[in-house]
Amino acid sequence: MILNNAQWHALLPILAVSATAIAVMLAIAIKRHHRAVASVAVVGLNLALVAVLLAAHWVPQTVTPLLVVDGYALFYSGLIVATTLGVATLMHAYLEGYAGNREEMYLLLVLAALGGLVLASSNHLASFFIGLELLSIPLFAMIAYPLNQRHALEAGIKYLTLSAAASGFLLFGMALIYADAGTLAFGPLAQKLNAADRLGPYVLVGAGMVLVGAGFKLSLVPFHLWTPDVYDGAPAPVTAFLSTASKAAVFAVLLRFFAQGGGYAAETLKDVLSALAVASILAGNILALMQNNLKRLLAYSSIAHFGYALVALIASGPLAVEAVAVYLLTYVVTNLGAFGVVTLMSSPLGERDADHIYDYRGLFWRRPYLAAILTAMMLSLAGIPITAGFIGKFYVLAVGLDARLWWLVAAVVVGSAIGLFYYLRVLSTLFLQDPTRMQFEAPSDWAQRAGGVMVLGLMLLMMLIGTYPGPFLDVIGLSGLAAP
Repeated sequence: MILNNAQWHALLPILAVSATAIAVMLAIAIKRHHRAVASVAVVGLNLALVAVLLAAHWVPQTVTPLLVVDGYALFYSGLIVATTLGVATLMHAYLEGYAGNREEMYLLLVLAALGGLVLASSNHLASFFIGLELLSIPLFAMIAYPLNQRHALEAGIKYLTLSAAASGFLLFGMALIYADAGTLAFGPLAQKLNAADRLGPYVLVGAGMVLVGAGFKLSLVPFHLWTPDVYDGAPAPVTAFLSTASKAAVFAVLLRFFAQGGGYAAETLKDVLSALAVASILAGNILALMQNNLKRLLAYSSIAHFGYALVALIASGPLAVEAVAVYLLTYVVTNLGAFGVVTLMSSPLGERDADHIYDYRGLFWRRPYLAAILTAMMLSLAGIPITAGFIGKFYVLAVGLDARLWWLVAAVVVGSAIGLFYYLRVLSTLFLQDPTRMQFEAPSDWAQRAGGVMVLGLMLLMMLIGTYPGPFLDVIGLSGLAAP
């Protein structure tokens, strides 16, 4: 395989993240030092963000039949790298008091981000599987990293077992598709799927099995059962990565197949996805009503939110791809901020994170800036005006109405109304007085302060998207995402 100069430049983000993983590995081998290793990871991820900007001058480029680096891939690559950078900052604050080895967590995080970048550029089922496994395997270890916490080990085993089963479905489905269609490339494969009269039984069964694997990774109903337990048991910063960058990368592959592979014409596939969307929206919001655990509540909330994103994907039309991009951007910023507050309230030294809603009772009187950030993020998740979440839901409803998807639009409206109740329930807890915990708590060290500055920046970014979304929409448009 010989790559030309333009292709090497287009691969700069992937190369930068790969080099960061090697640099972190060497730093650990030379000397274990938490702050130094974390700094290497953060510097490398910042360089990867610069690489995303530099690569924009050399795209689109087809790098082997497996990868296509274009504006679409660079948008999601930038989103994944920026999210990973935020998670690394939170992870440093979270692990500062951890007594065991802490440095390997950054290596695992960077490797998982590398898998996300491969997914963002994937144009073939083979590269889809490679990227998905590169993303998932580090997560097994990240979830179970605090060996002294029983819940973390249990969550790691559950995710490992169920993820392996989903990967088995995915691989076997790909084999069936190839046996009948003779290709795994998105473009030719979509043409085969669109020719409904020529579809063989192997392609139908294979496509269903691939959908099961993707549904597991996205926590769509009925493949969502792992989500609340894993979110609850995993360390808070790992849960932040799992709920944002991991899912956005998988959704980017599904979106590319639909938008650029012509998947919109496969009516049967759209009907199946519509059923998954309605089930995810209703089940996610209804089950969240019963939660007294904040991480489990956010887990069910994420199930509902990816149901909303599916509505935009199914709608097709000129704004569908842009709507999905806007929604994922607002969701990632908001959810990362919410889990950032949970991270700063938690410690790996205890039996569990600060995940019960009662842990946040009277937070306004103890750490008012964290209470303000969590309030803003909950309002954004609920879709209240002047927040980023409102812009995301507005786009989803607009494309749904334009495509006359009345049942899906109704599900979004009903789900949002249900969600408003449990988000406001969390907010009311923040301002209740707790006589046993009324003393003001200042950040204990500079790592906590750095994490606080990061989540404060996320809140300001969320408010900026909600009040002045124009520049962000321009970036999305320039990335070539608006064309289906």
